[in-house]
Amino acid sequence: MKPRPKATRAAGIALAAALAVLAPAPVAFAGGSASLSLEITPQSREESRAIRTGLALYGLARGIESGAIIDQKGRANAAGIAQIGRGNQGVIHQDGRDHDASIRQHGNRNAYGIFQFGRGTSGHVEQRGNGGSGVLIQMGW
Repeated sequence: MKPRPKATRAAGIALAAALAVLAPAPVAFAGGSASLSLEITPQSREESRAIRTGLALYGLARGIESGAIIDQKGRANAAGIAQIGRGNQGVIHQDGRDHDASIRQHGNRNAYGIFQFGRGTSGHVEQRGNGGSGVLIQMGW
């Protein structure tokens, strides 16, 4: 069996920890809403490269070679991406309703993706400098 890359292992550990904390707790809401957010911030060049590659593949699958893509399914969603610099990648994917998100990138070779599911999540990120990357995954109910 091949050893897992560090980025895959780290993401798996983070997801397992989040599920372990949330699984035992019953959830009940009376007319309110809630959300769960998981932000992945790379700790090495290899992890940053993995995120950058994943976002590039997502963009290619959607017909975008570089730059920015906003993919919305649902209603009452709002999103925006602003980029100043070269080689930046920004992805916002919204599936559901009442989401809002924005990405601001100032610098070169930055990459960030926000993925929102369910309803009523809010995610905003600003990257300054060069070579930053990350992913924010949000689920609202």
